[in-house]
Amino acid sequence: MSKQAIWSIIMIMTLSLIGVGVIQYFWIKRAVDLDEKNFDDKVTIALNNVKKRLITDAEEAADKKYYEQKSILEPKNMLASIIKDDLSSKSEQLSKRIKELEFRSSFLDPNQLLENINIAILDKYLRMELESKDIDLDYEYGIYSNKDKAYIIENGNYAAIIGDTTKSSNVAAMNPLYKAEYKISLFADDMLDPGHLNLYFPGKKRFLWSNVIGILLSSVVFTGLILFCFSYTVYVIFHQKKVSEMKTDFINNMTHEFKTPIATISLASDSILSPTIIENKDKVIRFINIIKQENKRMLSQVEKVLQMAQIEKENVELKFNPINLHDLIVDAVVNAELKVLTKGGTIVTNLNAQKPVIEGDVTHISSIINNLLDNAEKYTPEKPEIVISTKDVKGGVEFSVTDNGIGMSKDALKNIFEKFYRVHTGNLHDVKGFGLGLSYVKAMVDAHHGKIQVKSEPGKGSTFTILLPEKQKTK
Repeated sequence: MSKQAIWSIIMIMTLSLIGVGVIQYFWIKRAVDLDEKNFDDKVTIALNNVKKRLITDAEEAADKKYYEQKSILEPKNMLASIIKDDLSSKSEQLSKRIKELEFRSSFLDPNQLLENINIAILDKYLRMELESKDIDLDYEYGIYSNKDKAYIIENGNYAAIIGDTTKSSNVAAMNPLYKAEYKISLFADDMLDPGHLNLYFPGKKRFLWSNVIGILLSSVVFTGLILFCFSYTVYVIFHQKKVSEMKTDFINNMTHEFKTPIATISLASDSILSPTIIENKDKVIRFINIIKQENKRMLSQVEKVLQMAQIEKENVELKFNPINLHDLIVDAVVNAELKVLTKGGTIVTNLNAQKPVIEGDVTHISSIINNLLDNAEKYTPEKPEIVISTKDVKGGVEFSVTDNGIGMSKDALKNIFEKFYRVHTGNLHDVKGFGLGLSYVKAMVDAHHGKIQVKSEPGKGSTFTILLPEKQKTK
């Protein structure tokens, strides 16, 4: 899959995720808005019912007071009726009715009604009406007087009136009733609005969101799972693309590595069959040695590939025996020294460990040292200066291989232990190998329960440090 196709898929998936997220947000927001509207309608109906109840109570109280006063004045009215019985015209009856209504309405003074509200009754009506609408929330309420410009009743208590509180921003800020969403006028008429009943729900927002919390959490969880799967898929795509590129690199290098010895063997075989060569025993032996050497070289490369296959399947059987690490290092230096000297370089050993004997597999420990020395030589174009050191550490021995080669970037350091990975040197075949050496080293160090660290800077060389335990863990 091309890089452009991968990025196109990622873009489509990203836009799809964003689209799903936006749709879910508006869907949940709409659900909350609908719940809020339904809640507001219920509260408004409840307040109107409370208002009607208060008006009914006020009218009944006014009627009662009116008839009490009327019973006191009734004898005088009867005497006047006897004296002026002959004046019972329609106009006088109408005038009498008007005066009666004026007298009765004097008991319904709006301001007075507002101040005479029974707190217990008001609290009872509010609670009853809200419960009838299935609203079970804590609330705060107050009766605001336009005359006094202050709350005269707050939450079941008569409030102390201290001047015009509307002019005090501190009072308004401290009293949540000033930001109440629900308000209804009480005892208002065409000429006068004495005040209003305010209702405030401190936990309204929390209540509304609690109705959709299940949907919200489910949405977040499933969106998170989709996002995780998407991210992991992107990671896998890029990782597989990288592995594919490294495998292609591996195949190209393997072809190159096998092509040279095969061509050499073919040429040597043809030479042996030549009549002029076959009669010359020394030349035949020389060509046979070339064939043998190239065959050994191919066998070594095949063994590396097979070893990595076994390591990957965890089928490697290690034979742990006491081995002297210094002896293995000396042998490896002897094998690598010729190539280093050919480039005009040097190998320096600082074998400072006092207890170099460890438990390990001699074959694989030797391969670890040889691989590190081989890399140090290969990745140092001119005059390699290689230093291999050992020292005692708690529980084992630490050895390091330092070179003055091309070094590695931080990105390269993250990948050097992956199979088939090779540090880019500008030419695919200028440094021979399959990209298996360091992955093999890491696998074998882990198999010996050791640790490996790398420090490197481009143009300044690299240092590989390996810690191997003195004793291996028993199962």
